Amino acid sequence: MNIIEKADDEIRAVADPLWRDLIKFSNEGKYGEFVKNFSSALALAMNQVVVNHQFANSDLARNLSESFDHLGIIRRGEHVTVLYRQRSTKKEGEWLGRLVLGYENGQVRIFGASIF
Repeated sequence: MNIIEKADDEIRAVADPLWRDLIKFSNEGKYGEFVKNFSSALALAMNQVVVNHQFANSDLARNLSESFDHLGIIRRGEHVTVLYRQRSTKKEGEWLGRLVLGYENGQVRIFGASIF
């Protein structure tokens, strides 16, 4: 099955818990838990030293609010991009969260995740 064929509520039922986990493990600086749902290619591309450096030195990455707003879903090819309004517990303002999901070996995996 292609994830783009799922209804929005089905996608959110998978995406929101994954996003919550990314927030939690980013705040805690737990690299292994942070990447556990990544696609194999994304996990290989993530350098543990660089990610740990980000966790240690980024006020945003270590202070994400557990509260977020869903903004929408974009379907393209074999992936969906789920967009979130994300806030920080220490910095004022709002950020755009992006979570790219698709299937790998029959399971939904994260193919991209970022905050702008």
